[in-house]
Amino acid sequence: MQNNPIQPNIKLLNTDDYRENYANSVQVRVNVWDFFLVFGTLQQQTETQVEVRNFQGIYLSPQQAKALMSILQQNVAGYESTFGEIKLDPRMMGGGPIH
Repeated sequence: MQNNPIQPNIKLLNTDDYRENYANSVQVRVNVWDFFLVFGTLQQQTETQVEVRNFQGIYLSPQQAKALMSILQQNVAGYESTFGEIKLDPRMMGGGPIH
């Protein structure tokens, strides 16, 4: 007989300071204890000048970062199977911050 843990009922609540924003820039910084995601908006000022305005930083444990990666992979795969492949700008795929 297999022991299946009981799944708790999860109640989602928004705090008083909950906000929703749009981000088209995410920078990721990693150390031994956590992952730090910095969200912002990227605006092309000129052909050679880009401005990123950061508005929120979120710390994640390594375990939560891995769980986020997994759920994002599943959702991106579902999106692409419905709407087609997501194309990325190769100029934004270099090392350093991910935008």
